[in-house]
Amino acid sequence: MAKKAILNKKSLTFLEKYLNNAAPTGYEWDGQKIWMQYLKPYVDEFFTDTYGTAVAVINPKAKYKVVIEGHADEISWYVNYISDNGLLYVIRNGGSDHQIAPSKIVNIHTKKGIVKGVFGWPAIHTRSKAKELPPKPDNIFIDVGCKKKDEVEKMGIHVGCVITYPDEFHILNKNNFVCRALDNRMGGFMIAEVARLLKENKKKLPFGLYIVNSVQEEIGLRGAQMIAERIQPNVAIVTDVTHDTTTPMIDKKVQGHCEIGKGPVIAYAPAVQQKLRDLITDTAEKHKIPFQRAALSRATGTDTDAFAYSNSGVASALISLPLRYMHTTVETVHKDDVENVIRLIYESLLKIKSGETFSYFE
Repeated sequence: MAKKAILNKKSLTFLEKYLNNAAPTGYEWDGQKIWMQYLKPYVDEFFTDTYGTAVAVINPKAKYKVVIEGHADEISWYVNYISDNGLLYVIRNGGSDHQIAPSKIVNIHTKKGIVKGVFGWPAIHTRSKAKELPPKPDNIFIDVGCKKKDEVEKMGIHVGCVITYPDEFHILNKNNFVCRALDNRMGGFMIAEVARLLKENKKKLPFGLYIVNSVQEEIGLRGAQMIAERIQPNVAIVTDVTHDTTTPMIDKKVQGHCEIGKGPVIAYAPAVQQKLRDLITDTAEKHKIPFQRAALSRATGTDTDAFAYSNSGVASALISLPLRYMHTTVETVHKDDVENVIRLIYESLLKIKSGETFSYFE
């Protein structure tokens, strides 16, 4: 495929709509509907599972099955306690960062609709200069403008209501996409674009392609575990995000070197099947797709682990999108990296042969 712009106006319209929709862990279905509606012209069929993982399929009758996967959920909070004076205290739903919470506006999801609130914080004038207390999970709180607990409850808020940030998509300096939940709504977007390109370029695959948008990754790869058992694929190429380590306060000797704008990151880890990874790196080199490498100790911490160790072992690989400020509301990725992840997955799929075992002993 020639190196030309992959993303078009329709793609970016879908991306913005998909990102701006809230899809917290355990409540992903509205986002999944948007995702499936976009993919409809490019695939043969869909199916979903009990917890909301969505799968689009090309060539569903083929026996040999290849998965490309991202995850659909975003981090959030739960209402954990409502005080007598009408303040809400929270617990995490996924790896929500308590340090960014103070002064953030939030959406509280209730059966009556969205209720707005704010994470309050004592004014700088009132805090002890000798002993500054940092924000912690046990001292951050949400103010919804009520003075009593029963006022809060009349708004439809109760323990267990999920809470998200309303921060929406924007573009920084022409080529940087900024939003909450790029981790890993970008994965779902990129695999959808792969399906679009296969259709538009009239590529016929010799295997069944399962485009999987998993749920509940943020609380332990749960959606991928469930769907891997159902699909029982032969191969899985997973895409997620990884840390740009060039910003302040990150130790490259610990985290490695990775930079947005320098290409997809190909993982080296026990869960990554080496012959499949070599196919991907060889593909990148042949098509002059820039890429970076990352070494991951023990687990990858992504849905790769769930697929790799399912069904007696599935040849799996991880292609990551470099991202700044993970688990904040200003997660940032570079447009070039997005296009190159799409290009790398697309070209790698065209190299996979039906029935390929990726055995080390052939």
